[in-house]
Amino acid sequence: MRAALRVLSAAFVLAYPLALYLGLPRLGTHVVGLVLAAVLLVGLPLRLVGSKREHVLAIARLPLTVVALLLLGVVFDDRRFFFVLPSLTSALLFAQFAASLRTMPIAERFARAQEDHLSDAQVAYCRAVTVTWCVFFVANGATAAALGLFAPLAWWTLYTGALGYVLVGLLASVEYLVRKHRFRKYGRHLLDRMIARVFPPPGPVSSAS
Repeated sequence: MRAALRVLSAAFVLAYPLALYLGLPRLGTHVVGLVLAAVLLVGLPLRLVGSKREHVLAIARLPLTVVALLLLGVVFDDRRFFFVLPSLTSALLFAQFAASLRTMPIAERFARAQEDHLSDAQVAYCRAVTVTWCVFFVANGATAAALGLFAPLAWWTLYTGALGYVLVGLLASVEYLVRKHRFRKYGRHLLDRMIARVFPPPGPVSSAS
């Protein structure tokens, strides 16, 4: 059930820009806003099923915020309220990544889930990667907000529905290559074997006779 809800939540976020692009010119802010708010409100109880009481507010915060923004867009007949979701998502991700810098950076948590021991260089690298993602989320959210406020709907849709995800994939891919080039640690899967041909791991150090 939880896996299905995650998939549905991801599908909603991915389809949201396209829904606005197709719906707003044809149906207007009232119909689109009420339909999207209803979808979120119907799905919210399902997301809360089985959740601990202390986690309810954290789980419900984003959907309820989006519902409030949608309803404000309906009341004021202003589509700009509908364009906040991508920027809000980036803001929440920034908050999570930035908060982790106080204790253990998120990138380091992922690294330690795969390796028991990290060198000082790896720990410093993980912090730098987390900071890089923080900068990206700020830039991504600001770009989406600027397009929502000042650009045509098609531009906002193109960026939030496609180009933003391309940039996420590009940044993740570049970081992966930089990490492999710097530390030369490889797994057994095909991609790592291919990268190892370009950036060979260091050979064994021969002992002096």
